Amino acid sequence: MHRGSSRPSLGERAADSGVVPPPAPDVPRPGPREAGAGRHCWVHAPPGAEGTVPGLLVEWRQHSGGWQGRVAYAVPGPHGAVLVEAWLPAGSLQQR
Repeated sequence: MHRGSSRPSLGERAADSGVVPPPAPDVPRPGPREAGAGRHCWVHAPPGAEGTVPGLLVEWRQHSGGWQGRVAYAVPGPHGAVLVEAWLPAGSLQQR
């Protein structure tokens, strides 16, 4: 639980549900015990950047179009790197 909150976080509730996303080729996916831990991954063609960039996979969710991962990654900005957090399709993520 987060400080100041009497309810478990969304990630904690998802981990406790026992529902695990189906494996995707070369995509890291958290198991119930590691749902709170970020995993390093490659993000292919992310919005705001060209090519492939390193990222941190935070959590999974099932969406109508398939599985998505919540990822944090950096892109170049006018005054230095900018941190982006986005839900991206599992197919654009690869285990690092």
